[in-house]
Amino acid sequence: MRKLIAAIMVAGAAVIAGPALAADFPEYPPIIEIPDVDYGVQGSFYLRGSAAGNWLWSKEAYAYECVVCGPAVVTTFPFVAMGYGYSVGAGFGYETGTGLRFDATIDYVGNEGLKVTKGPEYGFRQGDYTVKLRSTIALANVYYDFSFGGDYGYGAAGGAFGYVGAGAGVAFNHSEITAPAGVVVPSGSNTSLAAAGMVGVGYDFGSVVADVGYRGVYIAELNNGAAAPNTVWAQNNWLHEVRGTLRYRFN
Repeated sequence: MRKLIAAIMVAGAAVIAGPALAADFPEYPPIIEIPDVDYGVQGSFYLRGSAAGNWLWSKEAYAYECVVCGPAVVTTFPFVAMGYGYSVGAGFGYETGTGLRFDATIDYVGNEGLKVTKGPEYGFRQGDYTVKLRSTIALANVYYDFSFGGDYGYGAAGGAFGYVGAGAGVAFNHSEITAPAGVVVPSGSNTSLAAAGMVGVGYDFGSVVADVGYRGVYIAELNNGAAAPNTVWAQNNWLHEVRGTLRYRFN
């Protein structure tokens, strides 16, 4: 009898406690939100292409000359007109995602019109001498991109930005000189140190980045590659460019 009463009491307790225990469990399993993994700032490789208009300026040219007409000596002739032309280029680079980026570029440069005028004291050699320049310029460059939104550094976040940069390398030059009738100045080539400074603005569309800016290219020496006394040369030459560039990111 006592066992029967105990069994009835246990069953009654189970009936009463069951709903209360069930109420403690949620109807559906909880949703656990896992935060996104922060991998930090990411870099990317890119290809670039550019086109520019340019003007070439140098202070003076040097040549072996005589004045009616003793021994030929090195004579200085000031340039009286700038040359004008264009350039096209391509490059490959890497941006770190912190604002810094690096690339190597090759540009083909055409320019004509840089001019020297010799006076009547040079006899039949008097008149205008103009330079036609063709150069291939290879540079290694570094840039810093900065957001116009005031952010520290600049990555691939999109929007407008500004940049500054500098480069160093070599210029492979070919010079042709147009002289007065009856005067022949040999054409020829030389290789020279080159350097550049850049500044500009751009817009980041994501995988494509466009910019426009100024590039000043320093070419240490231009000469016609001829032996003395037929050598003609100019030092400390500056090529000024207004250049547009498109970059395509790989990732």
